[in-house]
Order: sequence, then C-alpha cells, then structure tokens
Amino acid sequence: MYGEHKELLPDESQKLFTLAKSFHSFHSVLCFISNAFSPNSFSTPLTSFSFVFSLSPVVCSFRGSVSHGLTLELGETVHILEKCEGKSFSGSIGIFPAGYIHLKKAVVTNRGQYETVVPLEDPIITEVTSTLQEWSVLWKQLYVKHKVDLFYKLRHVMNELIDLRRQLLSGHLTQDQVREVKRHITVRLDWGNEHLGLDLVPRKEFEMVDADQISVSDLYKMDGGRQRHGDSCRMPVPHHLFVNLKSFTYNTIGEDTDIFFSLYDLREDCPLSCILHRCNNENEWYQIHENIIRKSSTKYTAPSTNYGLIISLQLLRGDMEQVRKENPIIFNRGVAITRKLGFPDVIMPGDIRNDLYLTLERGDFERGGKSVQKNIEVTMYVLYADGEILKECISLGSGEHNISEYRSFVLYHNNSPRWSEVIKLPIPIDRFRGSHLRFEFRHCSTKDKGEKKLFGFAFTPLMREDGTTLSDESHELYVYKCDENTTFSNHALYLGLPCCKDDFNGCPNIPSSLIFQRSTKETLWISTQLSSTKLTQNVDLLALLKWKAHPERVMDILGRLRHVCGEEIVKFLQDILDTLFSILDDNTDKYGPLVFQSLVFIINLLRDSKFYHFRVRFSALEYLFKFIIQSRILYSRATCGMEEDQFRASIQELFQSIRFVLSLDSRSSETLIFTQAALLNSFPAIFDELLQMFTVQEVAEFVRGTLGSMPSTVHIGQSMDVVKLQSIARTVDSRLFSFPESRRILLPVVLHHIHLHLRQQKELLICSGILSSIFSIIKSSSLESSVQEEVEMMVESLLDVLLQTLLAIMSKSQSQEAVRGQRCPQCTAEITIDWLTRTCPLSDWQGEYVSCLLSLLRQMSDIHFQHLLDNFQSKEELKEFLLKIFCVFRNLMKLSIFPRDWNVMRLLTSNIIVSTTQYLSPALHKSFTDADFDFKVWNSYFSLAVLFINQPSLQLETLTPAKRKKVFDKYGDMRVMMAYELFSMWQNLGENKIHFIPGMIGPFLGVTLVPQIEVRNIMIPIFHDMMDWEQRKNGNFKQVEAELIDKLDSLVSEGKGDENYRELFSLTQLFGPYPSLLEKIEQETWRETGVSFVTSVTRLMERLLDYRDCMKGDETENKKIGCTVNLLNFYKSEINKEEMYIRYIHKLCEMHLQAENYTEAAFTLLLYWELLHWEERPLREFLHYPAQSEWHRKEGLCRKVIHYFNKGKCWEYGIPLCRELAFQYESLYDYQSLSWIRKMEAAYYDNIMEQQRLEPEFFRVGFYGRKFPFFLRNKEFVCRGHDYERLEAFQQRMLGEFPQAIAMQHPNQPDEGILQGDAQYLQIYAVTPVSENMEVLQMDRVPDRIKSFYRVNNVRRFRYDRPFHKGPKDKDNEFKSLWIERTTLILTHPLPGISRWFEVDKRELVEVSPLENAIYVVENKNQELRTLISQYQHKQLHGNINLLSMCLNGVIDAAVNGGIARYQEAFFDKEYISSHPEDTEKITQLKDLMQEQVHVLGVGLVVHEKLVHPEMRPLHKKLIDQFQMMRSSLCHVRPHIYTDPDKSKCILVFFAAMLAYLSTCKTLETAEQHPSNHQDNLNRITTSIKHATNMCLS
Repeated sequence: MYGEHKELLPDESQKLFTLAKSFHSFHSVLCFISNAFSPNSFSTPLTSFSFVFSLSPVVCSFRGSVSHGLTLELGETVHILEKCEGKSFSGSIGIFPAGYIHLKKAVVTNRGQYETVVPLEDPIITEVTSTLQEWSVLWKQLYVKHKVDLFYKLRHVMNELIDLRRQLLSGHLTQDQVREVKRHITVRLDWGNEHLGLDLVPRKEFEMVDADQISVSDLYKMDGGRQRHGDSCRMPVPHHLFVNLKSFTYNTIGEDTDIFFSLYDLREDCPLSCILHRCNNENEWYQIHENIIRKSSTKYTAPSTNYGLIISLQLLRGDMEQVRKENPIIFNRGVAITRKLGFPDVIMPGDIRNDLYLTLERGDFERGGKSVQKNIEVTMYVLYADGEILKECISLGSGEHNISEYRSFVLYHNNSPRWSEVIKLPIPIDRFRGSHLRFEFRHCSTKDKGEKKLFGFAFTPLMREDGTTLSDESHELYVYKCDENTTFSNHALYLGLPCCKDDFNGCPNIPSSLIFQRSTKETLWISTQLSSTKLTQNVDLLALLKWKAHPERVMDILGRLRHVCGEEIVKFLQDILDTLFSILDDNTDKYGPLVFQSLVFIINLLRDSKFYHFRVRFSALEYLFKFIIQSRILYSRATCGMEEDQFRASIQELFQSIRFVLSLDSRSSETLIFTQAALLNSFPAIFDELLQMFTVQEVAEFVRGTLGSMPSTVHIGQSMDVVKLQSIARTVDSRLFSFPESRRILLPVVLHHIHLHLRQQKELLICSGILSSIFSIIKSSSLESSVQEEVEMMVESLLDVLLQTLLAIMSKSQSQEAVRGQRCPQCTAEITIDWLTRTCPLSDWQGEYVSCLLSLLRQMSDIHFQHLLDNFQSKEELKEFLLKIFCVFRNLMKLSIFPRDWNVMRLLTSNIIVSTTQYLSPALHKSFTDADFDFKVWNSYFSLAVLFINQPSLQLETLTPAKRKKVFDKYGDMRVMMAYELFSMWQNLGENKIHFIPGMIGPFLGVTLVPQIEVRNIMIPIFHDMMDWEQRKNGNFKQVEAELIDKLDSLVSEGKGDENYRELFSLTQLFGPYPSLLEKIEQETWRETGVSFVTSVTRLMERLLDYRDCMKGDETENKKIGCTVNLLNFYKSEINKEEMYIRYIHKLCEMHLQAENYTEAAFTLLLYWELLHWEERPLREFLHYPAQSEWHRKEGLCRKVIHYFNKGKCWEYGIPLCRELAFQYESLYDYQSLSWIRKMEAAYYDNIMEQQRLEPEFFRVGFYGRKFPFFLRNKEFVCRGHDYERLEAFQQRMLGEFPQAIAMQHPNQPDEGILQGDAQYLQIYAVTPVSENMEVLQMDRVPDRIKSFYRVNNVRRFRYDRPFHKGPKDKDNEFKSLWIERTTLILTHPLPGISRWFEVDKRELVEVSPLENAIYVVENKNQELRTLISQYQHKQLHGNINLLSMCLNGVIDAAVNGGIARYQEAFFDKEYISSHPEDTEKITQLKDLMQEQVHVLGVGLVVHEKLVHPEMRPLHKKLIDQFQMMRSSLCHVRPHIYTDPDKSKCILVFFAAMLAYLSTCKTLETAEQHPSNHQDNLNRITTSIKHATNMCLS
C-alpha cells in the first residue's frame, strides 16, 4: 500500500489538525505510489533507503504545488516510506511537509503483491473507521433514493459510533467500561451492515476474526450466533433484567410516595412498557395492572406528558456470579436483587431459598349497625410458637428494609374490599415450625384520622400437623369478633380454634363459651406460594425425608417417590440422595433394588435441560478415578514409588475389563446397554486424572484400545450409536487430543468410526460436530507445528466419504423427497438416504459438512494432493472422484449454502475451490486426453469453471471501492485465476475441442459477459478455435454462428454485459498475449465469412445492450418499444433468425398492449400472421401457443388482430382481414363462423360512419449527441401523437422521457459539434401528413368521416414548411418576398405501424415561391372551412358553435385587416403580372380560390345564423358587416368564367341570393317592431340560398 490514500474520520482529522499546529519543523516526506514503484524511479540506489512503516492521517490539505509535490486531502491516509531533510529526488517521488500529517505506527500484513498496512491500534477502532468511511457513501445515497427514515436512523447510529470511538481513544475507561463500549459498538456496526445490505462480520470477543487464523468449521459456527439444531443440549443461560428508575413526576401527589414495580409474564409477545395511569375508581384497584396490560378497560386515563416516570432497562446474561464479575459498577450502587415468585425454569444447584409469598386478596365484612360501610385496614403479624412477634420477617419488596408488621391500604366505605397486595415472608427455617400469621381488622374513622377501632381478627398456622407447609392455593379464613380492648397476650386462646373450613372439619366440637366468637358472615381470603428448598408441601417427599419415623413404610415410600414432580426433587436433591444412601446402608439386600430404581428415576429426570446443572453430581467414574489417582500419588510419595508396576498392571487389567464390556453385543440386554452407556459417558472424564500418572502416549494407547473395542454401527442399536459418538466427541474435545503425539495415536480410531457412520448415513449431525472439532484443533496446531501426517490420515479416511455424504445431503435438499438409488447427473455416485424422519433442517447439515470439506481441502498441500492422486488404482476410480468433487463444487455455487450477506465465507469457499481445481486439473489433462478422452469429466470441469467465474460474490465491480480493495488485497481477482485455468485446459484438448461445439458456446459466452477486461480477453480466442474446428469438420461454422447468436440474445436479455462489451469481438488490441477474434479471423482462409459474422454479432450486441438497458431501467414505454422494434428488424433483415424474430414480435405486442397502443399491437401481431399459411401443417408448442395446425394458429391470430384493430378504432384495417377469414370459412362451408365474421364486418362499417375519431397530430423528433442509445443516436423520427396531444404537450413528454436532454429551439439541421457532442439534444416540431390516398380525398361523394381516416393513416410522407425571405424584404407587403422551404420526410414504414414512430429514410427539400405559397394557404383554408361547415350542417357537431365562430371570425377578420387583400396587392398588381408572365395560370388559380373562399364563407354565415345563440347575435352582426367589407374589397377582382354553364349559373344565383339575404338582415335591424312583414321574404331568400349553396358545394 505504498502511498495509498485512505479517508479519516472528521473528528479525528480536526483533532490531529489541532495537534499539527504545534509542529514547527518543516520536513520533506517521501511517498512512493504503488503503480509507479520501481527501482528505476530513484536517482540513488534503492538500497540506500531505510524503510520505516507508518500510517499517517492527513491533518491539513496540501496542493502539491512544489516540484515533485504529492497532493493531500484532509482525512486521507498515506503510507510513509522515508523521512529526510535537504535532499531532492527525481522520478515518481512525492514530497510534502511533515507537519501536514500525523504519524501512526503500523504493521504490514499479507506481504507480497497484495500486502496491507494496518495501524497499531485497537482492531475495533480500525473497523469503526473503515466502516464509517464505507457507510458515508451509502448514507448519502439513501437520501437521494428517498429512504429518509433509514437515512436519519443511520445518521444517528454513525454519530453514536463516532462518540463511542472517541471514548475508546481517550484511554480513560476501566476494563469493564471498555468491554461495554465495545459491545455497544459491535451492536451498532452489525445493525448498520444489516440494514445497508453489507456483509456479516464474524466476531469473537467483539473483534473481527481473521479467516486465515481459524478453521473453516469454526468460521461457519460464527454465523451471527444463529441457533442451530442440537443446541437444546447446551447449558441453559439465566437472564436478569436490570431496572433503573430515572425520574418520577406527578404534581398532584402532595405526600411521600412509594413506587412498586412488578414484572408480569403474559407468555406472549407484549412490549414491556411503564405508563402512569389515573384510576378513577378505587374499587377496581386490585385488578388495574391486569386491565391495563390486557387493555380490557377504558376507564383508566393516562395523564398529560408532564406526569410520568422514566426507567431504563438492561438485559444481563449468565449466572449471578458472572453478572457481578462483568458489571461491578452496577453492583457498587447497592442494587436490590429481586427473585422470581417461585422457582425459575432453570434451577441451579446450591440455590437455597425459604420464602413464603402471601397475597392479601379480599374480605367480606358486616356493616355492624353503622349507617355507612366501614373503612377497613388489615394489620398482619408473624408470631412464633411462644406468641412472640417475629421481628423483620415481612418484606414489602426488594430494596426495602424488612418490617415487623404489615398494614394494608384502606378503601373508603367498602365492606368488601379487594386489595390484591403481595408481600414476602422471609421467615428463618428454624422459626418456621410453630409460627402462625395473625390478621387484625380495624375501622379507620374519617373524622379522626388517628382513631382506629379493632373489630375482628383471623389467623392461620404456617405448617400443618403432618409437617407440610401451607399449600399453594387460595385460603378462606374465618373472622373472629373482638373489640378495641382485646389483647392477644395469650395466643393459645385462639390457636385452638379452627382457622378455616378444613380446620373446622378437624375439630367439630368447639364449646360456645370461648372468649372469641366466629363471625359467620365475615371471611378473609388470602393466597400463598412457597419458594423453599428446605420445606415442602408434598406429603410423599416429606415421608421420604423422615423415613426413620416410620421405618415399616419404607417400601411404600420409595415406590411413591416416582410420583413427586421433578422441581420438588431437584430442590431437595442433596437431602434425597443422603436419604436414599442412608436407607441403602440400613438394609442393602432389602431396599437395594428399590433404591437403585429410584436413582435411575432421578438420573433420567436430570436429562431435562432445565436440570442440566445437576448432572455433574453423577459423574461417578470421574470421581472414582480421582480417588484412585490421588490415593496412588499419596502412596507413591510415602513409599518412594513402591509397587508402581503392580499399579500399572491393575490399570491395564481395568481397561481390559472395560474393553470387554464394551465389545459385547448389547442389543438383547437392557442392563448391558445401561452399563455400556454409563462407561462411555464417564470415560472421557478420566483422561486428565490418568495424565497425572501416565505419559501422553500411554494414556492415548489406553483410549485407543478402549474406543477400538466398541463394535461397528451394524452390531449395536441406534441409541448406543449416539452414546458412542458422544463419547468420541468428548474425547476429541479433551485436553488429551490437543497433544500432537496423542492425536496421531487417537486419530485413526476416531476417523474409523466417523467413516463407518458416514458410509451408512447415520447420526450425521453428531459426526459433523466431531469433525468440526478435529479440524479446529488441526488448524490451531498447524500455526505452530507441522500437521502433514494427520492431514494425510484424514484425506485417506474422510475425503471420499465426505464428498459422498455431501452429494446425498444436497440431493435431499434439492428434492425434499426420499431419494434411493438415484444418481447425480454429473457423476455416478449412488446416493442413499435413510434419515427422512430427522427433524434437523437440511440447510444446517449442508453447512456443517461443507465447512468440514473446505477445512480439509484448505489443510491439504501439494504433497497431499499428489499422494491422493497417486493412490487411485485405476482411471475409473480417478474419474469417479473428479466427478464427485466437481459436482459438489458446482452445488456449492448453485445452492444457497451460506446466507447472502456472509461474503467472508463465500470468498473463502471460492478461494479453496480455485486452489483445489489448480491441483486437480493436471491430473485431468494427463489421464483423460487423447485416446483416453472422457467427455463427461471434461464437461464437468468446464461447467464448474463457468459457474465459478459467474458467481455473484466474485463480481468485484458491484462492490463498494473499500470492499473491492479489501477483497482484491486478500485474494486477488479469482475470476482471472480460473479463466487462465480454463483457457489452459481448453488448449490442452487438441482435436477433442470439437466435442464441445456447440454445447459450451453458451457457457463460455456467459463468461465473456463478466465485466472484467482480462477475463474477456482470455476467453474470446476460444471462439476462434470453435469456428476453426467446425470449419475444418463441416466446411462452415453455422453451428457456432447459430448458437452464439441464440445464447447472446438470452444472456444479454438476462441483464448481463456492459458498454465495453459492444466492440468486444471486433477489438484489435486486447490484453495479454491473446490476439483479438477479428485479428485471428483475418489470418484464416475463411476470413470473409468470419469478418462478416463478427460484424453482424457486433451490431447485434449494440442492439441487445440497448434493449437490456431499456428493459432493466425505469425507462418509458416509448424507449422500450423503440428498442424492441430496432432489434426485431435486425433479426428479420440482417440475421434472418425467424424464431428470435417471432419471439420479439410477441414481446413488442405485449408492450403495446400494456401501453394501450392497440393499433400498433395489431400491426405487430400481423407480422407473425403473414409468416403463416392456410395449411394443415402441424406446428409444435411454441411460446403460449399449443401444438396445433398452421391453419388454426393463423385463424386464431387473425381473430386477435381484428380484435386489436377494433379496440384501436382502425376498422378499415380490420375489414380486409374479416374478408380473408370469410373466404376461408366459406371455402370450408363453416357457415356459422362465416355468419359471425360477416356480422363483425358490417358492424365495422357502421362504426366508421357513426363513431367519432380524432385526427392525431404528427411530430418530427431528432435525437442528436453521443449520449443517446445506438438505436436513437443522431437519427430523426416522425411520431404519431396521442389523442388530444398538441406540440407543447408532446415536447414536455419527450423531455420527461429524456430528462438530461437539451431542447433545440430552431429547426435547422445540427452541426457536427452537436452530433459528436457528449450530451443529448432534442429537436422537435410538428409536421403535416401527406396522404397517399388522394383519389379518395378528391372524391365529392365520400363522407368526411371516411376522408378523415385516409388523411392521417397509411402515411409515409410528412411535410414541414420553414418561411424565409429571398432578396430584400418588402416592408409594405412581406408576402411579396416570403418564400417557403418545404421539407418532405419519407419514413422507412408508414404510420400507423408496429410502432408509434418510425425513422426518417430520406428527405426531399423544395423551395415554394410566394405565389405558390399563397395558393397553398388559401386552398387549405377553404378545405378546412368546407369540412367544418359540413360537420355542423349534418349535425355531426352539436351544441356549442364556438369552433365555427372562431374559424369564420379568423378568416373574415384577417381578410378585412390584410389577409387575402395582401395577396391581391402582391400578385394581382399589373406590374407583377407583366414581370411574371409564367405565373399567369397560378394567378388565375389564386383568384378562383379567393372567390371560392367568399362563397364558402357565405354558406358558413348562413349555417351560423341558424345555430347562433341569441346572446351571440352581436358577434354574428359583426361577422356580416366584415364579410360585406371583404366582398366589396374583392369586387374589382374579375371572377373566372367557368367553362361549365351550370356552375356559372349557380354562382350568379348564389350572389343574388346573398345580396338579398344581406339586405333583408339590414332591414330587419331597423324594423324590429314589424318583424312579420319581412318574415315571408326572408324565408324565400333563405330557401334560395340553400339551393345555391348545395349547387356550389356539389
């Protein structure tokens, strides 16, 4: 990392900047940039430098303006190599002031090509620094992507991390505080990484774990603390909740207040909350907690935010001793420890308790002659047998001092109070027997608060006569009457009385003359719960503990022990065991079997997880050996080692006896099974004791012999299988196995048993745990000494069976069904699975065994691989092995073995795979090439290599820069490594390459789509080989061509490839020693076809990448459609791939349907229809079409196309198809279908005449600049607008689709600067369609609705006019010099078509003279007027006549104010006529058109007169006046005499009628009082005008 820049946190930069101000010396610091580092860079020999590694944060920016200066930015980090004064250097050396940096010590790790400089500081500080740098980039992106909530949360967490980091750097924290800060840091780091989608960080003790320092199995176990199957056997961990009251505010309370906290266990997911509520009814106080928690009442109101309390909660894990040790500060504050009411789920040994919890529930009391109910207070005492009140035996809650008397709260005027108050009675065990509770009841006066009158009492003893304590239930106590003068000095007076109903039944004859009389209508309810390890409520257990009182009942007592619950037994476990052994000592023969059965019952009971901590008491064999060994040591010291040989011989005999017992077949004997299980369970516990007397090798021999004596799995039951493996697991985890000399002895027998179980697919989970432990130990030992011999043993014993097991597990995982005798597609390994009933998730098993396999492969060196390959007896065995391991590797990459965010594990797996492949590929080449060529093995290898390179976790381009650098520094680019291997193996194939054509074209092409230049350049020459070998064999490379195009389309459509991929096949300069594909082809005899093919492929890739970019982005439908059309046309015209062409037809049709472009969808589907014929040829199933005849497919398509034309209101296009179908139906005599299609055709004719259709507008769009996609770049199109869409709306839409584009404000053709500019320019203007169906438009009898369709449909030519002045501009009349530049655009296809826009094929440019322009303008306006008037005449437009009013006003007003009068001045002037004799006919044509316009306007005014609203009469009057002025201005224009006498006559009639009409209108205005006088005349004139108008219009 020479000279590498890194970022520094802002707070540290500021701190260091302040520190840097104190640096007064100005030293030059030399920094060597990594990519320019070479010995030639120095003017002095490199050896003259003394390199000092230091990592230096930049505390002040430096611009590097001096000679050889190195630019520095605040927050960056540089690697300093040399510091000197007064020297100048040349070459690639950068200097900067030493005061601009802060030196930090560092070390270099991973020395070599990818070495890394790491600062010498707490690793977690380094992690926080790098993580925050990575987060900072992603944090800004969250805001851009509108993920505001996560943005602010992450900012908060980042600020917390900076503060926690500052605390660590301060160095002022205690060890406990440092640990706590680190814990908080790791929690926040993991939270941020998870929410940002970053990688999981494996940790141990809050620090990142180096994957190189631990085994893969250990790394796998660090998967975020995930709970795995089988963890139920782990030791349960107690949890403690630390509650800290921060503040309490409630202003309405004017007295001292006690606050009580209760933790409720609702056995459901409810958040722990603490809210202050106001209770408006004190009678419900007893159940307020439950009601609030369960939200079962709305009577309680939460006060305002000014009231309440604040608490903090912290969850602590571990037993109390551990918690105290880890959190000493908490316990220094005098923390009150609150124990659970009752025993916890996990009962710990030595947990001594004697607490009685009492709940004062409720009472029922008489009114006692009072008019109101009583205010009752209960006082409770604990009294001993002698009547003395026990002091401080009442606790109101933890943290409070114990008291001697308890007083309840008082409910106002309530004779049935409900308290539900809980108190604890911590009564000493020696004072419990004989003690009792007394409850005194007093009425509290509301007048005198100090007056309390005693009126009754109740009592209950704490123990029954049989010695059991008060039962855990509700008790109804009798209330006895008394008064305020009563004293209880003689407690015996009431203790003889019954305290409750059960007690009364025991003493029915009670004299009535007693001093205390029972109040029959008054009762008190209490409930009790005992938590004691010394007192019991169980009669059977008490009888056992006091068996000596009734020795004759021992047999019955032992038999009843099994009915005692487990919690009671473990509470008194020590006492029970002492009792059982004392019974055994009393009479072994008589009680021995029952005592043994009782012990077995207790042992089985302790298998429950919550009694885990009591199991250690039953390690009998361990303690027996402790006694033996300790006795021998003491004896040896006393006798100076006498009888040593005899002792050793005795131990040998003992182990021989153990081996004999273990070797017996126990399937038919439960007793033997129990004995063997006991031996195996206890056996590993004696190793440490034996090591005190024997050497490591001797103990290892003992253990090896013992483990070896156990029978194989087929000779013992499943339960013993488990016990045996558990014993082996504890052996592996023992200290004995950690010694290398003992491990070499034990490993063979351990591996033997593992091998047998894996072969038979039994107890796989336990086996995986044993293997994980072995690999962990091997890895740890390998860091200190050689483990070559142990690894060799594991390879020989495990590698093959591990592969077999993994294949079975993976197959099961994929199918989730029983698979027996199935064979893997890529290998011949038989898979058998007999663990269908297991409950463990297969994903866990996969991960465990994958980590074991990877651990083994990583430990293997080249020597191990060489021995492995040499040990295969035949090529068939080698083939089987290669197929297995390649298949497993492929599955590792295809299946989700590791979570997506566990990139550390994925990268390590890839590194092991590529390393293993490098070891195995020579064997593949050596054994399966030439005559021994095996396609299956080679194909498996190539498939593996392709999958490996395409792994998502290896695509460094998708990673953040920091993460990319980290991965590259550690592993390099593993894709390149595998690509070199693949290329090398391909070259070794020789003539056998032909076997992989065309099969491997697609996979290899997928590799070239990886965005890594070196990988692409390595792979491209392979395609030349494929083309060359097929050319040699077949004389062409059609297979390669077809497969390449198909796969290229498929792969790019899936989102692969990038911009650099466009020219990949045609590049001439490529990386490394490999020439480009085009370069190699040009040297071949078939270069002409080859070059043509490469050119086509390059053009195809351009279109495919455009298509891919449009489809995967948030592009508009127009872009997607245009791109698809471009690709579709390419497949049809250039490559002629019919199947691909049809696929894209349907993709394009689907896009049109989504955009509701039904007409375009119909034209698109029509392309496929045209490819089919009316034949009965059978067609295969294709896309969504079933297998059917060609006739039926064409019929179905025809119906669908007709339907789409109908939805698009283009019935004229659907009618020919209806006729086509009708012809087919008629020829088949299918009259029912014929009737249906004829009716549809008729309906379409009706629709044409009756339904309104809008004429769309058309727009010319130019896309200029290199930023546009290829299919648009520097091209112009004509687009068919949407309904009601005008130019402004269309421009906004296009700018919305291309937000980066710049709108050009002129219609001129762009210059070269714009065409080649690195930007986007849009040029948009409206164009006019030039109809191809002029004969229809010129026919007089054709309705305008029909003409309207042909004006804007099937149009290929469009016109755009640009006015300009040629010569000097006439200031008085600009029409004289106003020329028109008329551009006609001819499209590649007519509109409408398969797209709403088509490219301009060619342009035609003509200049229109002023006179020709005038003719064109007047002629178009006349046509527009005719159409509009006709629509109103035939009532096609109803209601509002504003459109007609505006049109008439526009023409008449323009004519009056200049309009056509300007044309008269310009072109009817004698001077112009004499100087332009060639325009005589055009002048005459203009005059005729102007006269025609007058006629049409007159007709329009007549129609307007009939439809105008009375309020709009003034406008109509104005139009008539202006029309008279317009007509008079044209009087001197000699009308053209029509050659047709009828037309001349009709014109004269029209003029006469119009004059009469106008005169009548004028007269009506002055004679409104007598309108009837003129009405008949007006009617006649109007009829005459209508007759003349009809003649004119016809």
